[in-house]
Amino acid sequence: MDSPTRELIVVDKLPGGDWPTRAPLAPYVMLVLALIGIADAFYVAHGSYTGRSLWCPIVEGCNTVAQSPYARIFGVPLSYFGLVFYVYMSGLAALLVFDPFSRGLRLGALLHAAIGVSYSMYGMYLQLGAIHAVCIYCLISAVMTVLLLIAASRHFKATGPSAVVTRPPRSRTPLLARS
Repeated sequence: MDSPTRELIVVDKLPGGDWPTRAPLAPYVMLVLALIGIADAFYVAHGSYTGRSLWCPIVEGCNTVAQSPYARIFGVPLSYFGLVFYVYMSGLAALLVFDPFSRGLRLGALLHAAIGVSYSMYGMYLQLGAIHAVCIYCLISAVMTVLLLIAASRHFKATGPSAVVTRPPRSRTPLLARS
């Protein structure tokens, strides 16, 4: 009877003698921000779909912005695009929770958030310059998008190839793995 062969796997230190870092909290923060964005965009999308007026608690202008000619692209309300953006960001954030060091997911979250910030800046420019009204829900969305970009960029930097910590892991014993 053959016994299973075992191979010794040693966890190596990174160049400079530091140990690999653990994943930060950024994906969880991104997930919360995206869920807030989904709620915000869903409310405006629901108002666009039903034709009901939006409740504007702080700044009067939500309905002016939502009914302006700039509020639609090819006849589709921008709130629908915002909802898709936040659903996609929540999906990326959820995937980053499970695989925080995935280069593709990290880069995708960073680029998607950057595109969202660019569009939010353009939307704020239109509100102030062309529509002459401000929507509180657009402001909330713009803030969420900027915070998503900050969290995505911090996560990208914290989990990059140069991400290290100066303390050793809990156990320095070699790991045994079956082959």
